[in-house]
Amino acid sequence: MGRSWRDGTGTLAVPGGAAVPVEIAASYRARRRGLLGRDGIAGAMLLTPANSVHTFGMGFPIDVAHLDRELRVLSVVTMRPGRLGALRFRARHVLEAEAGAMAGWGLRVGTRLTVTAGPAPGQGGPDPSSVKAP
Repeated sequence: MGRSWRDGTGTLAVPGGAAVPVEIAASYRARRRGLLGRDGIAGAMLLTPANSVHTFGMGFPIDVAHLDRELRVLSVVTMRPGRLGALRFRARHVLEAEAGAMAGWGLRVGTRLTVTAGPAPGQGGPDPSSVKAP
């Protein structure tokens, strides 16, 4: 049984200590827009559901991590603008960040991530609720 994701913000936790602000794009409209029209991103964007991305119309290179149902990293690639990414059949989510960011967070194939929905720490609002994959 899949989880129900909603557009919003939160925190991405990478084992080993990295806590990264994340934007969650769960609606068709939010996924379609993605990072288009931006000149960068502070943190990451989680597209869900998704199993491939493109960088047509993007102004900067990005790191792309394909994630399975349990938010385990299946692959990590860097894509330049104007590229069509490979389709990953086992992927259920795609994580995007500025090129080089994922290596800095220690994110690699096999890593299981945690996403906590709600305002990122220090952004105010109610305490975030945990949104771990089953």
